[in-house]
Amino acid sequence: MLTHRAVKSVLARPSTLTYARSLASLSSETASKTSDTTTISAEGAPKKTRRRRTVFSDALNKGPSFDDFVSGKAAKISVDPIEAARRDTEAIARLPPWLKVPIPKGKSFHKLKEDVRELKLATVCEEAKCPNIGECWGGKKSEATATIMLLGDTCTRGCRFCSVKTNRKPAAPDPHEPENTAEAIARWGLGYVVMTTVDRDDLIDGGSNHLAETVRRIKQKAPQILVEVLSGDFRGDLEMVKILASSGLDVYAHNVETVEELTPHVRDRRATFRQSLAVLKTAKETNPDLITKTSMMLGLGETDEQIMDAMRELRKVNCDVVTFGQYMRPTKRHMKVAEYVKPEKFEYWKETALDMGFLYCASGPLVRSSYKAGEAFIENVLKKRKSGVDAVVPPEATIEPATFGKH
Repeated sequence: MLTHRAVKSVLARPSTLTYARSLASLSSETASKTSDTTTISAEGAPKKTRRRRTVFSDALNKGPSFDDFVSGKAAKISVDPIEAARRDTEAIARLPPWLKVPIPKGKSFHKLKEDVRELKLATVCEEAKCPNIGECWGGKKSEATATIMLLGDTCTRGCRFCSVKTNRKPAAPDPHEPENTAEAIARWGLGYVVMTTVDRDDLIDGGSNHLAETVRRIKQKAPQILVEVLSGDFRGDLEMVKILASSGLDVYAHNVETVEELTPHVRDRRATFRQSLAVLKTAKETNPDLITKTSMMLGLGETDEQIMDAMRELRKVNCDVVTFGQYMRPTKRHMKVAEYVKPEKFEYWKETALDMGFLYCASGPLVRSSYKAGEAFIENVLKKRKSGVDAVVPPEATIEPATFGKH
């Protein structure tokens, strides 16, 4: 049996476990942040301390280390193609002048914001941190463009480019959302409305019936309004695509986001390039009168040939409209920009798309899925179709900024 003095002496000495942990902490100090560890205090009570958690710098993420080559592991390590494609680190750090936009302000901007809050609606303009929100929400209220995001503001997927919140089990859809959305659109007096949605893989139908009901409510309240829906892929369930395509909407949009080769590195692994093509193809086959539309981000390290291949595949499924815009990193938690594509290159892709037979192409650094000039053109085409007049030739319009959609 130990005396009181012996017990006190033992407790005063650091334990072997604590000593080993201290050595481990010192060895990883150059590449670590904080985590919890437990030590024994002099009084004998457990005491939590903070230890730096191991993280790695961008230099290490670029490829295999010397030890990997020595051990033979280097051959099994795949380098992130987006990181590898970055042309000039210093140039990428500086935002070019053609991507700078003014701070949002004005009465129309604040009034639109109030309406969205009052009716408890989410917009992709805010959730996706679109740089064009001031342009699209400013000016006359009747000319404003607000892309409403349905099925809540939380997505079940985690794409590397998107700043929308993610969760495996978001809140249940608001049953009043279809009616509130229709009411908001009727208030704004728009001729053309764009709605997008988060991916809801937690729902049996992926939310397709909710979207279809929203379209029907809008058409009931304001039959003259043309409706575009930017949908997800419904996990590849094409029967859900058919439900939405038959709801009465005028434009069925679904984004491929990037070229096929970069899709696994940019989008959530549940979203594939071929699956997106199947969505666009099914929508067109279900309702041939629909205009189908998609969007691609540039500046991720894609090659010209990869873009051409993507456009050829889109034409094979009779996709009518394509838009090209610059990828812009929403936060430091998202993937980095590989390249800032110059405006002249965007103009080249616009001309190429029109030569390939696309009905319309909006292409520019600040162009997004929901694009005001593009919507005006599509609205004109649809109205002429309904009146029996031949559609006009795509205009050689200058590129103006617009709002941004998701998937």
